[in-house]
Amino acid sequence: MGKLVVLIPCYNEEKSIAQVIKKVPVGKIRKLGLEPAIMVVNNNSSDATRKVAEAAGATVIDEPRKGKGNAMRRGFASLPADTTYVVMLDGDDTYNPSEITRLIEPLESGFCKVVIGSRLSGRMTPGAMTIVSRLGNWFFTHLVRKTHNVAVTDVLTGYFAWTREAIDDLSPHLRSSGFAIEMEMITKMARMNYEIFSVPISYTPRVGESNLRPIHDGWRIFKMYAKTLRWRPQVHLPERPLKDRQSEY
Repeated sequence: MGKLVVLIPCYNEEKSIAQVIKKVPVGKIRKLGLEPAIMVVNNNSSDATRKVAEAAGATVIDEPRKGKGNAMRRGFASLPADTTYVVMLDGDDTYNPSEITRLIEPLESGFCKVVIGSRLSGRMTPGAMTIVSRLGNWFFTHLVRKTHNVAVTDVLTGYFAWTREAIDDLSPHLRSSGFAIEMEMITKMARMNYEIFSVPISYTPRVGESNLRPIHDGWRIFKMYAKTLRWRPQVHLPERPLKDRQSEY
């Protein structure tokens, strides 16, 4: 039996993380012949995120450096050896974990190796995304579709699914420390000739306050986009330990 790892990066999500974990469709995943494993990356939270996640049944890994990119790289480096698929979603209860099996189906059927959950082409609850965020997402998505020739409809989504092969290929190239990680993953996978397809998903207002700073993080996302225009994959070198890296973004 293969293993499906649900990877959830968290920073101060004590109010929502238990609900996210409980919504993971464990029974449906097992019916696919996969063993579910829920892994929460505690990103130096100052609240009870770690305690709540453990009590809800997740395995918790600590990443002391703040930033979603740092948390994701830590999670990728900590995957069990028998991992078959990896799903990433946020811990703020904006994404619906019950839709995991819809993202996995194209991987299971061999249609592709990378799937993203699209909010912009899915069902979005009023108030879930501000006008500024929606326009920014549309702008970045349009840029990436034109310059990287990928059929994506939401480049800033926090809902991904990959085969283990795709993760092993991608993770040595990741450098982003913060919210530019989604842009980095999509554009670098495109440069590595991975076909990326979108599945419509649900999106609801988050629990608690957002950590996103629209102008500050938007600028970093744009810099990442610009940098990957020139980026091409090199021969894979041994990945540096996280503690030895200097964050670029």
